[in-house]
Amino acid sequence: MKRYLPLAALLVSACATEPAQDLYAIETAPIPAAVETAPMVGKGDKADDPAVWVNLANPAASLVLGTNKDAGLYVYNLAGEELQFLDVGRVNNVDLRGDLAVASNDETNSVSWFTIDSTTNTVSHIGDTPTNKDEPYGICAGLVGNTYYAMPTYKDGVAQVWAVATDAISDGPELLAEIQVGQYGQLQLEGCVFDEANGQVFVGEEEHGVWKLDLNDWTAAPVSVDTIDARNGLVADVEGMDIWAGENGEGYLVVSSQAADRFVVYDLKAPHAPRGVFTVVESLDGAIDAVTHTDGLDVNSAPLPGFPNGIVVVQDDGNPESGVDQNFKLVDWTLIQAALGLE
Repeated sequence: MKRYLPLAALLVSACATEPAQDLYAIETAPIPAAVETAPMVGKGDKADDPAVWVNLANPAASLVLGTNKDAGLYVYNLAGEELQFLDVGRVNNVDLRGDLAVASNDETNSVSWFTIDSTTNTVSHIGDTPTNKDEPYGICAGLVGNTYYAMPTYKDGVAQVWAVATDAISDGPELLAEIQVGQYGQLQLEGCVFDEANGQVFVGEEEHGVWKLDLNDWTAAPVSVDTIDARNGLVADVEGMDIWAGENGEGYLVVSSQAADRFVVYDLKAPHAPRGVFTVVESLDGAIDAVTHTDGLDVNSAPLPGFPNGIVVVQDDGNPESGVDQNFKLVDWTLIQAALGLE
């Protein structure tokens, strides 16, 4: 299936001396949505970013955390039913490692911390870390040994690195570094993801593309992974990203290409070759609408009921109309794997 620019844009292009390439026109694999969460009822840009928590003792009891950037953090089960709401303020992005989650809170200019109880399947807010910087935007979490990392990203192109020992969470994290990742355009960063197995962190510059940082050397210069201009499927805004993790550091990076309603998949290991592009279309029975203008996403390779090779969860801008009853869609990785010919 191909996506095309609106007629007005095509007419402008036709008047140019040399016809411009249509960045929207690219082959995509249509993947049907499997499940959708309860909507964040009302109009406006509310839903933003999900994170999947796997209950190791009982995978069927796994959870999806989802931010409402006007209100707080929602918790859903794998059937999409709302289980919990935490009124913690305007949290924009959320991520987790193990039973500890972090969210970027631009109401309090802090990193908000949460624990997940695997016995009761409940999420609890345990505190906030002031970032001493306005409007933390995106965030991602990492875990290396017993060191837990939280990386909030900012609209001025900066990424902060906070770290704390997992046995000393109550002591609070330490700020290790502030890195100027954004280099071009509007500099704005949001999506990011830690790849601990390969010692790297991927960060999205919304108007430019994807960068990677050296997890073992925060002073190293950011390295370009892909750009919008390379025409591999990215368009502005470059938004949510996460990893399907395989064995021995193998796997795939998935990145939301927001304005084109699609997702670009790359090899996790360098040179990070593009492996294909997919869209999320309506469910096979037509009961769940297609996904448009995705902001945040999350990927998990753990086998779950109904998702034998892992799951992808993406924000949907409209349910079905843009800015109305936004929610999150759950997608079976098996279908993506087959459509794109992934190992």
